[in-house]
Amino acid sequence: MELIKNLQWRYAVKKYSDESVSENKIDQIIEAINLSASSCGIQPYRLMVITNPAIRQKLAEGSFNAQIHASSHLLVFAAFNTITSGYIADYVAMMEEQRNLESGALNALKDTLTPYFSGQTAQQTAIWSSKQAYIGLGTALIAAAELKVDATPMEGFNPELFDEVLGLSEKNLHASVILSLGYRDTDNDYLASLPKVRLPISEFSKKID
Repeated sequence: MELIKNLQWRYAVKKYSDESVSENKIDQIIEAINLSASSCGIQPYRLMVITNPAIRQKLAEGSFNAQIHASSHLLVFAAFNTITSGYIADYVAMMEEQRNLESGALNALKDTLTPYFSGQTAQQTAIWSSKQAYIGLGTALIAAAELKVDATPMEGFNPELFDEVLGLSEKNLHASVILSLGYRDTDNDYLASLPKVRLPISEFSKKID
């Protein structure tokens, strides 16, 4: 299985080279993220793809993660703060259109989701949406490995700073997790030559018959 080999190859890169990732590969990673699973299928997060050096330098302020600015691309997974009835209605209408259904065919789904999310607190919605964003992060890591693009997932950043610099709050979003993309600097990254360390499968997993 080629995927296993690619996952054995990948690691969280500490030092990136100056080589840029092609836009074709970036677009493939974005498409893979867009195809990720999400609860209820409603994609309650958005993706920001940042290359602007000045913006990335600003976002890196106060963080120990130099990869925020010292890589080819930075992906910001920004989760919803609230899920409105309008968003649900629009998304369900899009589902009907893409599946060639009559308008109103999925009213039962809309009528189920609307009261469910309206009954959540803002904190509950933000946490739930962030969990969905992490599913997208996992897909991004796998897609990058398939394309032999290096990646570093990070939580060590200032979310309030990201929200401010990227204007996320006014978009009903908050920064949940970030991912740098690029190519490893094998001469200066101490992890590049080290074998991947993982638990034995027998200890990590248990089959229950």
